[in-house]
This record gives sequence, structure tokens and C-alpha cells, in this order.
Amino acid sequence: MDNNNTKNAREVVVPGDKLDGGNLKAGENTYMLDGTVRAGILGVKMVRQNTVSVIPLGGRYMPATGDTVIGMVNDIGSSNWMVDIGAPYPAPLHVSEVPWKVAFGDTSKYLNVGDVVMLKILMVDESNKISVTMKDSGLRKLEGGRLVKISHTKVSRVIGKSGSMIQMIKNITDCRIFIGQNGQIWIDGDGLNADVATKAIKMIDEETVRSNLTERVKKFLEKEIPQEEEDEEKEEGDEQS
Repeated sequence: MDNNNTKNAREVVVPGDKLDGGNLKAGENTYMLDGTVRAGILGVKMVRQNTVSVIPLGGRYMPATGDTVIGMVNDIGSSNWMVDIGAPYPAPLHVSEVPWKVAFGDTSKYLNVGDVVMLKILMVDESNKISVTMKDSGLRKLEGGRLVKISHTKVSRVIGKSGSMIQMIKNITDCRIFIGQNGQIWIDGDGLNADVATKAIKMIDEETVRSNLTERVKKFLEKEIPQEEEDEEKEEGDEQS
């Protein structure tokens, strides 16, 4: 058995498992019982600072009010568009919830099948009917770029603490990246850089349960992306000499 893999593997827990005897605070997907933090779901135990949490292992995205999501138009009606956001239920975008004045029957002039859009979940009612909008700040049609799908449970890991992970990827690859809470990620950049950003995000999705993930992603990015600043400094030094 690979000792390194054993060392880096994180503990998989099931609902009710004891996570701590009382020294740590209960974080996401955990609860307190008799002074002990326990797992609330099936997932991977994670301890950060003085808080213990559980990262879900899987499951389909279930929309919640206020979520920002990225989806693809898969059908068009006279007064709305049907958007696939990876949820079990359809997400209709009505003409009253877009930033344009759309006449009845003119929906295809603004959005077509295959278009990618960033939306916000307005509401999910008791019958699981989803209402979405494109009228809030930052919401838009995303043109060009590429769409990358990861597990929605790994989105927080891709973002990182205070946005540290995704900011590192953006800085090194010089790509524009938008993340939907449904696990859809839009990447726009030069061919090689966009490829590397995609691989880095897939790496996070696949290796969330391993430790030192941020450092390993950083090493991967720096290996794959040429260090242009160092090259420029070297050229300037050659010219001066």
C-alpha cells in the first residue's frame, strides 16, 4: 500500500459518526449531541482551525433561493426559455426576468438553444417549481469560453477560503472564471491557459479528499504555465549586457 496515499487520505464518515469530543466547533453538515460533534451526512471529515465540517461525497444539485447558477438554454417558448441548471426540475427563465424588452414570440432573438447564461435562483416553492432571474447585478449571457462541470459539492473547495483558490488559478492562468453554485464553471482565456485552468479545476474536483491540495494545485499551475515575467527579465538583462 502507498504510505503517502494513506497519509493524505481523509476520513470518510457517515451520519451519526463522532467527529470530535468537544474541542472543535460544529461546522457545515454537522450537529452537536451530548457535547460531541457528529456527522450529519455521508462525506469527508475536514478540520480547519477550530471547526470540523463534512464535505458531501455526491448527490444531485438541489437549487436554493439566492444561489447563483450557470446553465444552458435547452428549449425556447414564446415568453420564456428553459434552462438546464443540472437540477432535477426545469428552470424556466421568463421574459420579465431578463434585462431586455422582449416582445411576445421574439425570444429567439435574444437567447437560443445552446447559449450559456448566469442566473440567480429567485425562489423554489413547495412543489419544487423553480423561478430564476437574469436581472440582478453580474448576471448575464456568457459568450465564448467553455463550460466545465464539477460536482456541486466541490464548489466551495474550488473557491477556497476567502476566494484564495480560484483567485490563484485566475492570476496564474490569466483567465476569466465564473463559478455557479450548481457546479457549472465558465472559463474564458487563451487556449493553453484555459486548458490548464480546466485541468486544475478538475484536479480539485477529483482530489478534494487529499491533503495539501492548494499547494499541489499551485505547483501544477506553475509547471504548466510559462513564467513570462522571468523570461522578460532575462531578456532585458541580456539586452543591457
